[in-house]
Amino acid sequence: MGKQTRREFLKKIGITAASERTLSILPGIASISQIMCAKRKMPNVLLIMTDDQGWGDIRSHGNDEIDTPVMDELAADGSRFDRFFVSSVCAPTRASLLTGRYYLRTGTHGVTRGYENMRSEEVTISEILKAAGYATGCFGKWHNGAYYPYHPNARGFDEFLGFCCGHWNNYFDTQLDHNGTMVRTRGYITDVLTDAAIQFIEKNRDTQFFCYVPYNAPHSPFQVPDRYFDKYKARGFDDRLACVYGMCENLDDNIGRIMKRLDELKLTENTIVLFLTDNGPNTNRYNGGMKGRKGSVHEGGVRVPLFIRWPRRIKPGSNIKHISAHIDLLPTIVDLCGVRMPKTFPLDGISLVPLLKGETENWQDRMIFNFRSPREQMPTVNGSVRTQRWRAVKTGKRWELYDMSVDPGQKNDVSKKYPEIMKKLSAAYEATSKDVTKAGFDPLPAHIGSPQYPEITLRGHEAFLEPPSGKGISYVGRAGWANDWVTNWTSTDAYPWWPLEVIQPARFEVTLMYICSKENVGVKVRVEIGGKSLETIVSKAHDPAPIPSPDRVPRGEVYEKVWEPLTLGTVELSRGRTKLMVKALEIPGDKAIDLKAVKLRRID
Repeated sequence: MGKQTRREFLKKIGITAASERTLSILPGIASISQIMCAKRKMPNVLLIMTDDQGWGDIRSHGNDEIDTPVMDELAADGSRFDRFFVSSVCAPTRASLLTGRYYLRTGTHGVTRGYENMRSEEVTISEILKAAGYATGCFGKWHNGAYYPYHPNARGFDEFLGFCCGHWNNYFDTQLDHNGTMVRTRGYITDVLTDAAIQFIEKNRDTQFFCYVPYNAPHSPFQVPDRYFDKYKARGFDDRLACVYGMCENLDDNIGRIMKRLDELKLTENTIVLFLTDNGPNTNRYNGGMKGRKGSVHEGGVRVPLFIRWPRRIKPGSNIKHISAHIDLLPTIVDLCGVRMPKTFPLDGISLVPLLKGETENWQDRMIFNFRSPREQMPTVNGSVRTQRWRAVKTGKRWELYDMSVDPGQKNDVSKKYPEIMKKLSAAYEATSKDVTKAGFDPLPAHIGSPQYPEITLRGHEAFLEPPSGKGISYVGRAGWANDWVTNWTSTDAYPWWPLEVIQPARFEVTLMYICSKENVGVKVRVEIGGKSLETIVSKAHDPAPIPSPDRVPRGEVYEKVWEPLTLGTVELSRGRTKLMVKALEIPGDKAIDLKAVKLRRID
C-alpha cells in the first residue's frame, strides 16, 4: 500500500469514515485483504415489499378478479412459500425483517407517535451487507424512525428516497425525503420510487448491491392513475376496491420494469429477488377464506406471500409448505450471499436455505409468534402462536385453538378438545411474550448535534402531550397517526414535548411550523430546552385550506396543508439527555396555534 493509509484505501473502494459503525459489526473483516474479498462479486439482492397488499391480492392465489402477471411469474420462476407469516401491521414487520428478531425486542412497539422507532444498537441486514462491500439503497416507506439515529441513512443505507412515517399524504407530484433532504418529485409515487430503484441498480451494476424497495401502495390514501382505476371500475367494483386492485396492478407493472432492467443489464442470473407484503389486506376483500385482515393476529392478518427467485440456483415452481416468517429473511439472505454473519443480538429467525434446496428431512417443526402492539396493554400482550398444524390465539384472558390442517378458515375452536396442546402453546407464548418485552419501551430520543445530520424535524404527531388525558390539547386524530399535528390547544397548562439527546454541544436555530387563525393572533409561545428558553408572540395569521387531494374515496387520515415557519431564535445546548417543550403562555382567543413540527438546525 506504500504511503496510502487504510482509511484512504477504504474511501477509494467506497467505504467511508461514515461507515465505521457498519464496519465495526463485522469484526472478521479487519484487514485490507479481507475487505477486498468482501468486495468481490457476490449475488445482488433485490428485496421488494408492498404495503397492505394481502395474500389474496395476487391472481395465482386464486383471485381471478385481479391481474398480477409479474408477481405470478416471480412465484413460478422461483420458490413460493405457502405458509409465510409477518406481523399484523406495518412498522413491526419492518423491524423484524431488518433485524431477524421479534419486533418487540427492538424497541418498535407501534406504528405512530415514535413507537415505530427501532433502537440504534440493533444490527440491520443493510448494515451487514454494507460492511461486506454491498452498495445499499432503500426506496419507499421506511417506518422505523424519521431522524438520526433511526433514519435509513444511519442504518446502513447509502441511498434513500421515500418517507419515514406510517403513510404519506399524497401520491402524485409530492415531496419525498432524499438522504435527509426533502425534494419535489413529479408523477405517481410508485413510478417515482421504481425510477429511483432502477437508477440505483444501473449505478451499481458493476458491484454487488442490496436494493430494498418497500413500496407504500396499496396503503391509503386511495389514489391511483386513471387507467388502473377505470379498468377495475369497468369490472363492477366499488371505488375503494377498484382503487386497491388498481394500485396492486400498478405495483405489478413497476416490479416488471425492474425485472426488465435486470434482464437488459444481464444481472438477472446473479440477482436474488424476494417479494413479500407487510401484513394482511387493509379492507375486507378476497383473502383465501382466511380469518382476519390487517391488524389481526389470526391467519388472515399475518399470512402473506413470499416469493424468492434466483435463476439456476433456486428450483423454479417449487411450493414450500413449511411455516416461515419475516424473522427468517435476514439469516436467509446472509446465507444465500455467503456473507459472514456478524455478532448481533440473538436472532429469532433461521435460514430458509435448506428449504430452498429441498433439504427437508431433518427440518424441525417450530413455533412462530405474533404479537399485538402492547402500549397500554402491558404487561398483557395479545397475540398468537403458529406451528405447522396449530394456531393458538390470545385475546385478553381468552385462548382459542385451531387445527389449521383441517380448519384453515378457523371456524372451530378446539381448545377444549386438545387441552394439552392448548396448555403447551399458551405456556410457550406467555414465556416468549415476557422475554421479548423485558427491555421495556422507554421513549427513544431524537439525537441532535451531529455534523452529519445538522437539521432535524420533530413532528407534531410524535410529541407527548401533557396532560396525557388530552384535556386542553390533542392530536387531530384520536391516536395521533402519521402526518397529524397538535391542535385543540386551549389551556396554558397543556403542552407538547419531545425527548432529545444532544450528542455534541452546539448552537441550534429553533423554528415552529404553525397555523393560526386571524381570531387567535397574539398567542405567546415559549420553547424550553436544555434549561434554556425562547419566547415570541404569533403576530401573523396563517390558516390555509387543505391541499386538494385526488382521493378515490374519503380518507381517514388528515389532509395535507401548507405550514408557516416561525423562527424564535437560537439556543446553545450542552451534551446530554433533555426534552423540548412548547408552551402557550398566553391564549387571547379560543385556542393557541396548531403545531405541525419543531425544526432544529445546527448553527456552526
